[in-house]
Amino acid sequence: MLDLLPDLFDNYEEQLHLLAPHYRQYGHKNIFWGEIVTVKCHEDNSKVKQVLAQPGEGKVLVVDGGASNRRALLGDMIAQSAVDNGWSGIVINGYVRDVAALKTMPIGIQALGANPIKTDKRDIGDVNVTVEIDRVIIKPGMMLYADDNGIAVTDEALSLSHLL
Repeated sequence: MLDLLPDLFDNYEEQLHLLAPHYRQYGHKNIFWGEIVTVKCHEDNSKVKQVLAQPGEGKVLVVDGGASNRRALLGDMIAQSAVDNGWSGIVINGYVRDVAALKTMPIGIQALGANPIKTDKRDIGDVNVTVEIDRVIIKPGMMLYADDNGIAVTDEALSLSHLL
């Protein structure tokens, strides 16, 4: 399968909410989906690191970094932890670093851009809280679907059997 979102919107348009189209692909998996876990943080990726160190089979981490471009909320070491723990993907309303390394990892990663500067580690942030990104309300337990066409969320899992 080369595309997921066009088919999903053809079949489930009323159930899907599309994020603004300004995210870029950074992981090796261009198509990914899963149950949402959230982190809300600002220029401190301590909670991102903690969450991605836990088992994440079938899950996608959505990080609301407030779209700050001053520091990267994900780099190669934390992304490798996510791969090792079975996460399906990561979406960051913020920036990443170690772009060449991320592109080789078997995980979906979308973010606003790249910045080589790491964050401060102050253990500040909130896990599994409702966030609002691009005027879309995102709650833990919702589902996220992503590909090169964009990122969409929905309240419940959609059947993909007829698409795969």
